Amino acid sequence: MRKGVFYAVGAYLAWGLLPLYWKVFQEMAAWEILAHRIVWSLVFVAVLLFVTKRWLQMRKAISTAKERGALLLCSLFISANWLIFIWAVNNGNVLETSLGYYINPLLNVLFGVLFLKERLGKGQWMAIALAAAGVSVMTAHYGRVPWVAISLALTFACYGLVKKLIKTDAIISLAWETLVVAPVALGYLVTLHVSGTDTLSHVTGWQIALLTLSGVATALPLFWFAQAAKLLPLSTVGFIQYLAPSISLFMAVFLFGETFGGVHLVSFGLIWSALFVYTVSSMRKKPGSAQQQVELAIKKEA
Repeated sequence: MRKGVFYAVGAYLAWGLLPLYWKVFQEMAAWEILAHRIVWSLVFVAVLLFVTKRWLQMRKAISTAKERGALLLCSLFISANWLIFIWAVNNGNVLETSLGYYINPLLNVLFGVLFLKERLGKGQWMAIALAAAGVSVMTAHYGRVPWVAISLALTFACYGLVKKLIKTDAIISLAWETLVVAPVALGYLVTLHVSGTDTLSHVTGWQIALLTLSGVATALPLFWFAQAAKLLPLSTVGFIQYLAPSISLFMAVFLFGETFGGVHLVSFGLIWSALFVYTVSSMRKKPGSAQQQVELAIKKEA
């Protein structure tokens, strides 16, 4: 249990601190950062698979056409999620990324109902209604849908839903997901360099070093989460997951100086209430319920 908590806290702490990491490359375009993240993630995961002699497991992971199709969709969804997150961080929208990852667990539940024929209790439906109200408040006030938050929650929920079709562990899955889009990412970086429009030549040495470590920053938290999921009850992992958006929220307000006014307080308050209602109602369900198994599968990230 103690080891599982350590892994879970490490994973969500790392994910919560990611805005600090991407802020280092603020002068780079989001597409360029994404391309580097994909390439260096593949390099790091390839080294891991080589050291652990697990290359043969990659072929077994996509033995059917259904799994190959699911893998392609996973690759597209997680790449879109990474791109939106990086763009949002470097354009002063960390607060909205936090909102997105607060919404995500509840959207996962809704997907379970829509696509996996799950049945929810009254408390869980109330939680979804409260979250919808929270998003509506912000939309009504600003006159626009908080698209960053919704896009992050939606792409990650779709990623988790499709990922259920791939029966493999997190690292091998990440290897395939990055391998699928790596040629495009590498081609994009080469094109930028040849045309002289890349920004890599204008950053410092320590920034380049950090950029090459983006693969480590991507894969290690994923591995820690996978380990935590094996060692901890679902309810414990579910509770710790709110650490990441909470860290991002506090950084947005107190470190990056983003505005957190009365409307934000009402909107976030409704969503926090939704998460509380959902957590309490879920804890009353039997530990082995299908709903909880679905939620655990959907939570597995990249």
